[in-house]
Amino acid sequence: MVPASFSLCPGAYHPSLCPWCLHPSPSVLLAPVRAKLTVALVALLCFINSYDGEFVFDDSEAIVNNKDLKPTTPLNNIWTNDFWGSNLSSNSSHKSYRPLTVLTFRLNYLLAGGLQPIGFHMLNIVLHAIISALMIDMFAILIGGLAYDEKDKIVNLAPKTSLLAALFFAAHPVHTESVAGIVGRADLLCALFFQLSFLTYCKAFNTGRGLFTTPNNHSPCTVGDVVRTGLLTRLALMALGGLAMLYARWRIMGTGPPAFTEVDNPASFAENIFLRIVNYNYYYSLNAWLLLCPWWLCFDWSMGCVPLIKAATDWRTAWLLLLWCVLIGLTSQALCSQDSQRRRTLTLGLVLLVVPFLPACNIFFRVGFVVAERVLYLSSAGYCLLLAYSLGHCCCRWNKYKLVCVAVLLLLCVYVARCALRSHQWRTEQSLFTSALSVCPLNAKVHYNVGKNLADRGNTTAAIRYYREAVRLHPSYVHAMNNLGNILKERNELVEAEQLLSKAVSIQPDFAAAWMNLGIVQNSLQKFEEAELSYWNAIRFRKKYPDCYYNLGRLYADQNRHLDALNAWRNATVLKPDHSLAWNNMVILLDNTGNLGQAELIGREALKLLPSDHTIMFSLANVLGKLQKYKESEGFFLHALRINPNSASCHGNLAVLYHRWGKLELAKKHYELSLKLDPEAPGTRDNYNMLRRKLDQLQRSAP
Repeated sequence: MVPASFSLCPGAYHPSLCPWCLHPSPSVLLAPVRAKLTVALVALLCFINSYDGEFVFDDSEAIVNNKDLKPTTPLNNIWTNDFWGSNLSSNSSHKSYRPLTVLTFRLNYLLAGGLQPIGFHMLNIVLHAIISALMIDMFAILIGGLAYDEKDKIVNLAPKTSLLAALFFAAHPVHTESVAGIVGRADLLCALFFQLSFLTYCKAFNTGRGLFTTPNNHSPCTVGDVVRTGLLTRLALMALGGLAMLYARWRIMGTGPPAFTEVDNPASFAENIFLRIVNYNYYYSLNAWLLLCPWWLCFDWSMGCVPLIKAATDWRTAWLLLLWCVLIGLTSQALCSQDSQRRRTLTLGLVLLVVPFLPACNIFFRVGFVVAERVLYLSSAGYCLLLAYSLGHCCCRWNKYKLVCVAVLLLLCVYVARCALRSHQWRTEQSLFTSALSVCPLNAKVHYNVGKNLADRGNTTAAIRYYREAVRLHPSYVHAMNNLGNILKERNELVEAEQLLSKAVSIQPDFAAAWMNLGIVQNSLQKFEEAELSYWNAIRFRKKYPDCYYNLGRLYADQNRHLDALNAWRNATVLKPDHSLAWNNMVILLDNTGNLGQAELIGREALKLLPSDHTIMFSLANVLGKLQKYKESEGFFLHALRINPNSASCHGNLAVLYHRWGKLELAKKHYELSLKLDPEAPGTRDNYNMLRRKLDQLQRSAP
């Protein structure tokens, strides 16, 4: 129940003056707690089907491959690294500094005992539900001002509008990326901390609290009132605090902006400043359209998804003109309306809509995207406030209460359905990427990601088609060329693979991965000198590149440059101590060249670092067998088979060991197991037949 008497703070209004949307009677409204629960349940209903989704898109870099989440990484690293785990001082860093977000990721990792996506998703969904519920209190203050009852509790003077706006916010489909995409937690936490700061600040305004006492609401506000209420002190403290945080952020980021490329944000690279401004404004209109009609949603809007406006005669300029007409109209109403309540609501709604969007508007600095749905998370609160207030105003003006209620219910149902569909698409990379093909068919990155997902799932034929389309749409797309070249290499289409990879490194000379892959292809084409040069180029551009050292070692081994091969593989293991292939190749090469003692030492060293690696156990067991250390060799073979019981080669070599050792029945057993697993195993059939003849001879010679 709202008490019979309550105090008003500056800017609050009396409920008798309110339109339809401002109604104090509790008899027609949900109780505050029930209202918040209703909003929270709607938020859960919209996004709950993403709870068991995978790690998708940017989650791979920010979570799966982010070493800062692991307990073995010092906690202090999150304060010096960016969102993706790279040091902020690095030239490749995006300067996205979000240590608290990374801290929550690390907490998820610890609680789940590893990378279990369900915990990450559930926390995002719960955060959105909490934020949506708190929106009721925030909207109530923005619309109705601050009013207190006799128990010093804030009274909601706009219960209908605040509830309706919060429901719109809870169910708005543009939030899907922030809620269903785990990296969107940064936007969720930003909104939550903003709400908590705002509500805490407002609570400090109650009468009788020192600096935060307020003058009589019915008397004009004088300079003395402003001084007495502590407004100047509060503004000064907030300004100093804000400047201090900006300075700290500037210092932490290394005082330099991140480096983005033209494909990330083509408008920001336009030489003509007029066209640059026109395209920026067109981007703003696209963001406004996503708020108005959130049906065409895409995980990425770069790389041709939004072609640049290159002339004033482009028909799309009509959209940005329409946007500014609407904004100017709303601003004029906010400043010049005779209705003080309308001025207040429109002003604060526009501020909440525009101010959170400013960091993404390219005015202060270049951003690394064209359109990003996640940056609209907090701005959408301003839109929802304006929408709810407008519906209330229409209902009051035209006396169409039932019609407005039906429209609101229909809109909420559409929102919920769209959220459910979109959050389902965010569950897997396959559904997320393919859903973008109809929204942004000209986006090369969309085709690239579809192709990559298909390749990861083994469908290389379809992947080739999408990679080729990505290269066609964006002829300098080096990552698509690199991946396509890799697939062609695996299909033994080496000439075209070499052409693609050569083109990739000519476009981006510091593309280390493409240099390495080019070296692999050239090695397969027996262009050994070119391959060696490509490998060294890769290492020049990426100093710590263990996989490249490994492939360089394979090149040297093919040329019988055994010492160079061993040195290259040793470098690989120094840079990456768990590089199993490099360790194993060293053991095998030393074994093949007769250096059995050194091979044994290397094998034992490797197993100290990789105690469960059955391939190294297998190679070391072979060496020990040749050294006639049969018992130890048998132990390693059996241990390897416990880990990988279906290894035909391991059964076959263990059989050879038993054959040499004189344990013929055991040799027969493992020969048969090897042939059962692989009837075409080289040499095994001959060895088995030899053993059978020996056993027959022994039987015939037995008394």
